[in-house]
Amino acid sequence: MPANSFPADWLRGALDLCVMGVLAEGASYGYAISQRLEAAGLGVVKGGTLYPLLARLQAAAFVASTWHSGDSGPSRKYLELTDAGRAELARRREQWRQFSATVDHLARPSETR
Repeated sequence: MPANSFPADWLRGALDLCVMGVLAEGASYGYAISQRLEAAGLGVVKGGTLYPLLARLQAAAFVASTWHSGDSGPSRKYLELTDAGRAELARRREQWRQFSATVDHLARPSETR
């Protein structure tokens, strides 16, 4: 899917949810998470944005990390959702559904009334 040019403030507001959704698919490491987000159409998420976000999720105990040695390269820090992270993802998904429905309703008043 080609990258979209979404406004940066939209991405900032949704990136935590998107990263948690990627991690719900299974444990991963920073670069692979970035690649998955780009492949989904969010564009390039730079390390200066992604790694602090991952650190915040880890500090909140939504994500746990383990180091895995590489076959032909350096070790990688793999991250995965904790049980608390899965519960938070479910809560945020529901909030997102409500929020996006409200925005959609307000953004298309003549179509929805």
